[in-house]
Amino acid sequence: MTITLKLLLIVGAMIVLLIAVAVFAPVSLLNALTPASTFTLTSNVVYEPTTQLKLDIYRPKNAQPTNPVIVFFYGGSWNRGSRGDYRFAAAALTARGFVVVIPDYRLYPQVRYPQFLEDCATAVAWTKHSIAEYGGDAQRIYLLGHSAGAYNAAMLALDPRWLNQVGLAPSDLKGWAGLAGPYHFLPSNNPDVQPVFMHPNYPPNAQPIEHVREATLPAFIGAAGTDNLVDPQQNSGELARALQARAIPTSLKFYPGVNHLTLMGAFAWPLRGLAPVLDDVVNYFQQIP
Repeated sequence: MTITLKLLLIVGAMIVLLIAVAVFAPVSLLNALTPASTFTLTSNVVYEPTTQLKLDIYRPKNAQPTNPVIVFFYGGSWNRGSRGDYRFAAAALTARGFVVVIPDYRLYPQVRYPQFLEDCATAVAWTKHSIAEYGGDAQRIYLLGHSAGAYNAAMLALDPRWLNQVGLAPSDLKGWAGLAGPYHFLPSNNPDVQPVFMHPNYPPNAQPIEHVREATLPAFIGAAGTDNLVDPQQNSGELARALQARAIPTSLKFYPGVNHLTLMGAFAWPLRGLAPVLDDVVNYFQQIP
């Protein structure tokens, strides 16, 4: 076999791999392709002793005395997900100079709304009080979430009830970003989501769109151009426009060529060509005064 043919086969195999990742975006594969050389990981930190909920902290290898901090909430329809699934996202953000905190939060059927929001608020409070020990700047904390995690981030940023319960307020944050989030979605026809929000007796004030009047924080809202799970116009578009109407600094971007999953997968280096979502989120956070 000639060297040229070998190279063609290698390139062909890489293309097939990238296509497979782009189509299916399994997080295990994305994590396997993510080098650990860009971050230092502190894992299994208990942030809520009663429930024994834990979080992971990713720090840049070249960390400064204080780095800006992102608390990332994963999605999964509040039914599934794990902090360890998003190493690829944390690696991408630490490479840009952020300390990244990824907490687990309780899921259905163990809990329903609003207990997972209480967990997320507790994780933010832990970060506020403890992240300086890990090289993070407690005065520069941003929230980021994907899908159900974007809902969690939005609710903490917009509805002061949850941070107030842990002695904080949205003003203790610098800004938030939501990717493919459900912000105006009830009543829901998703069988995974319905029991989480007590279908058909949906609780009042349980959607981010209902808290626009309380908004103060800058927001980045991103969505796939086509999303068969969370309608991008009804959710991302409507919330962004409502915030903009109240003069809240808000960036809205729709990304063609990605779907609900690969929008988040584009944080991983093999998929960054699909959409510049990583650059856009990081640039937005860095531009906040």
